[in-house]
Amino acid sequence: MGSLDLLLMCLSAFIAVFVLLSVLALIMRVIIAVFPEKVQLVSDAAVLAALATVVSSVYPGTKVTKVEEIQ
Repeated sequence: MGSLDLLLMCLSAFIAVFVLLSVLALIMRVIIAVFPEKVQLVSDAAVLAALATVVSSVYPGTKVTKVEEIQ
């Protein structure tokens, strides 16, 4: 096998990987367009508990009573 054959084989493999990744990127774009991300409010119990823990450790003696998202 000559060096030209090796170069052509590497070039064809590079082009094949590039085309495959491009097709996968297009498929991901279509999936994202069809199924958009749902917007969630801060209502997860674990997030609220972590927030209350951090606030109470930074400011001892305080209590979190209401959490609002600013948009």
